[in-house]
Amino acid sequence: MTGPAHVQTLVEQVYERILLEICEGTLAPNARLIQDELAAAYEVSRQPVQQALMLLRDRGFVADAPKRGVVVTPLDAEVLRDVYEVREVLDGLACRLAAQRASDRARAEGDVLIRQGQEAIASGSVARQITADIAFHRFIYACAGNASVEEAARPHWHFVRRIMGAVLRVERRISSDIWSEHAAILDAIVASDPDRAERLGRDHIARAAKKFAVHVQALQAQAGADQKRRSLAHRAAG
Repeated sequence: MTGPAHVQTLVEQVYERILLEICEGTLAPNARLIQDELAAAYEVSRQPVQQALMLLRDRGFVADAPKRGVVVTPLDAEVLRDVYEVREVLDGLACRLAAQRASDRARAEGDVLIRQGQEAIASGSVARQITADIAFHRFIYACAGNASVEEAARPHWHFVRRIMGAVLRVERRISSDIWSEHAAILDAIVASDPDRAERLGRDHIARAAKKFAVHVQALQAQAGADQKRRSLAHRAAG
């Protein structure tokens, strides 16, 4: 009776480990994912690895590639646009509701999150910066007091982790702008100003989307150039 639950838990653990490596860049775009190697690295059988890869494929993090098996999908500017268009609406609504419903909680707990974000920037750790950023936004969602809004946002966090990791590894200055905007959003929520909170929340996501899109497009162009070089080298070798 305990077998299925144990297998599912193991699948989830493998899924999270692979996804973490993708988000942190350890597994780069177009990297091959060989089941036997992953199973050995994680000290599990091939079955949970296979199931984890199926979940990752369904969610767009890996894909089947001709003659290469399963590979990490490159970041896609169109996917970024789609995700951040939805996030702009959700974050704007969450900020509005938080200002209406939880200004006291924001006043009591928000400054700690801002300080943690600033400390993460000072540390230079990309992982800490991503964790702090997501913690701030999840706090706003919690303050909104709307479970449906939180549920709608949940599927996006892994993509947010991945895109932030890819960008922050090459552009550190973005972090300071992000936390200045977070502080302004928090001030509006604490002031119980829903109109300003929503506007700042939406503007924050829209600006992030534009900045990230520039970097993703550059990464896509570089990946295309690399692929072309590999193809030419393969033809020359053949």
